[in-house]
Amino acid sequence: MEGTGNGGEVLIVDDEPGVREPAREMCALAGYGVTVAGDGEEAVRLLEERPFDVAVVDIMLPDADGLELTEEIIGRFGVNVIVITGFSDRYSYEHAIDKGASDFIVKPVRLEELLLRIKRVLRERRLTREREELLQEMRRLAVTDGLTKLFNSRHFYQQIEVETGRARRYCRPLSLLLFDLDKFKNYNDTYGHLEGDKVLSAIARISRDCLRKMDSAFRYGGEEFTVILPETSGQEAMHVAERLREKVALHVFEPEPGTEVHLTVSVGVTEYAPGETARDLVRRVDAAMYVSKRKGGNAVSGLTKEAFV
Repeated sequence: MEGTGNGGEVLIVDDEPGVREPAREMCALAGYGVTVAGDGEEAVRLLEERPFDVAVVDIMLPDADGLELTEEIIGRFGVNVIVITGFSDRYSYEHAIDKGASDFIVKPVRLEELLLRIKRVLRERRLTREREELLQEMRRLAVTDGLTKLFNSRHFYQQIEVETGRARRYCRPLSLLLFDLDKFKNYNDTYGHLEGDKVLSAIARISRDCLRKMDSAFRYGGEEFTVILPETSGQEAMHVAERLREKVALHVFEPEPGTEVHLTVSVGVTEYAPGETARDLVRRVDAAMYVSKRKGGNAVSGLTKEAFV
């Protein structure tokens, strides 16, 4: 028997109809979605079919130990558990909590007390979820540039260490791009920083469109961007860089009504060489980018370890 509510989804697992049915009716009246099971096997099947927030589990079931079932429910399904027992001298609160239960109640069950405990567990579950979501958002913000939504330079330095380490261990190719907007200061001075910010956001979108899922783009600083290309040779990276350069050059910016502006980028490309450090790789791609700058911009330049002095 099932009900659906907005307050939370409750699963009641008890082989005694005299406990199970009154608890089901009480939860339904309180506005919860409620489902009942008479044994452990049925409970696991229901949990595999749909999500629940709280399971109220009898410690003595015909086919399962309630404490073992509690561990399974928490471990496999991430559901909070309230344990019910009629044997208070055999099982303690500590037994239930050690298995991960959120609460423990002794038969005969007072329905009002059970409802209060379900409400408390659901409230704590909701607060825990909100706290986890907040922490995830804080972690995301710590590695993300607020304007472009790309990863920031701090995360770049962490990631390039990881990727060069992987390339070194497994002898796999790894390439790096660094590109800079040409004459961006003139654009900012002419049209203002708000329009300049729109350009940076657009460049970030163009960068993402040019990349595979395994690639990572970063705002390196100011109007500079960098891209880590795992499993990519220097020659392949040159093609990626050229595609990026072309897309930027073709993009039309409209800082004022009726005013169309084209901007370009100078791109540096380099491939990781066995034995070098992440710092060596970054220094070389920076030098490659400045080769493109000296060409007048709107260019792609590659620089190998052998050519870099």
